[in-house]
Amino acid sequence: MAVLGGVLRFTRLGEPGSLIFDETYYVKDAYSLLQSGYERAWPEDANESFTAGQPQVLLNEPEYVVHPPVGKWMIALGMALFGSDNSFGWRFGAALTGTVTILLLGLIAARLFSSAPLGGLAGLFLAVDGHHLVHSRTSLLDVFLTFWIVAAFGALLLDRRDGRLRLARALARATDSGGRISAGSGPLVYGPWLLWRPWRLAAGVCLGLAVGTKWSALAFVAVFGLMTVLWDVSARRVAGVVQWEAALLRDGIPAFLTLIPAALITYTASWSGWLLSDDAYNRQWAAQNPEEGWSWLPAPLRSLAEYHRSAYAFHNGLSSEHSYSASAWTWLFMGRPTSFFYESAENGEGGCAADSCSTAITSVGNPLIWWAAALALLVVLFYWAGRRDWRAGAVLSGVAAGYLPWFAYPERTTFFFYSVSFEPFLVLALVYVLGLVLGRPGDSPQRRRTGIVVVCCFAAGVLALSAFFLPVWTAETIPYSDWRLRMWMPSWI
Repeated sequence: MAVLGGVLRFTRLGEPGSLIFDETYYVKDAYSLLQSGYERAWPEDANESFTAGQPQVLLNEPEYVVHPPVGKWMIALGMALFGSDNSFGWRFGAALTGTVTILLLGLIAARLFSSAPLGGLAGLFLAVDGHHLVHSRTSLLDVFLTFWIVAAFGALLLDRRDGRLRLARALARATDSGGRISAGSGPLVYGPWLLWRPWRLAAGVCLGLAVGTKWSALAFVAVFGLMTVLWDVSARRVAGVVQWEAALLRDGIPAFLTLIPAALITYTASWSGWLLSDDAYNRQWAAQNPEEGWSWLPAPLRSLAEYHRSAYAFHNGLSSEHSYSASAWTWLFMGRPTSFFYESAENGEGGCAADSCSTAITSVGNPLIWWAAALALLVVLFYWAGRRDWRAGAVLSGVAAGYLPWFAYPERTTFFFYSVSFEPFLVLALVYVLGLVLGRPGDSPQRRRTGIVVVCCFAAGVLALSAFFLPVWTAETIPYSDWRLRMWMPSWI
């Protein structure tokens, strides 16, 4: 499925050959990072020069930006490999990252559901969904954010398995040859300390890189941290530890001291270009304001802290009219997808063979995937609350961390494309329900055959719809009437 996703993402990746939507910020910032290690300012007409392959118009003045640098460094990687003077180079990082995310999600689903076919379905759905496809073909930050979140989730899944194996071995050592627990045994009463958790450490690094891409990943740090501790508490209870409630401290404290420092150190290191510079924006704030801020911090970190305070104030007060703004209430149903690019042409212009044509990139997802996933969330919620299925809880944790925090900012200008950060978990919710449709191994052959037919028909419908919507995801020039045929709701225009 990653191969299919890669073909969809890399084919005609350079079209259109101009900066589109927020590429105007992040691609040029990436070029600045390659040149100086920090973001620099551009003249007002920089887009035309940059698109023409002349990015040297970059100014020597620092630029104030409000997003951390990790995603921009990942864009810069493609530019370093394939040049800064072409659109393939500045989109390569996004396409590669989106493709690898498909592979990761397929592996995660296969492990989570103990089923290779369900893993294949998860990879297929993410590979052919337009919302993730558009992000993978456009150099915005959100596809990189999604990758690090999925990688952190996968690392925590591996940590869950590793932690349970370690717990089982420790409890086994506390038994005698007859399998009886020694009286008053510490491991039986409280459970052992499980301090060395390499996969949890890896998750902390991934979460630090996620926050280093966009601050919205902070919610995933909190939710995933709670999730991994609850997994450990459950493991101790199932294993027969008497005081299993003590795991909230016995596992919670080590989890905090693993995840948070790893994420914080990684995040701070991602600002190395800014910290090692002399001329970056606000870099000398501490020297210019010796009596302000946290005086106990070293001057570079004090300047960085002030930078963050300023950026937080900007984000918190961000409220402006935008024609494609969309309330979080509408995201699951794709009430207002974001138009990344649109051009019209008359007959004979730019390959147009009709009276009028449209060339568009719209971040609308595959309706069958998104609307079915929205309904699937209700089933997953039932299985988590009613049947205590940890897999359902894991899926919901990703949706909750990526979705619910946006409801706390009703006045802020928000966009549907933010939802790509939790889209992989929507796919997992859908696959969870399709796994129920498939049935259990012990079900009758007729029941299993019926389930397979239903799932195969659903997958075929997904593929057919993706083929139908592909032109408005990949900037193909099509007759205007064909473009309108794909705009199913007035709010999509």
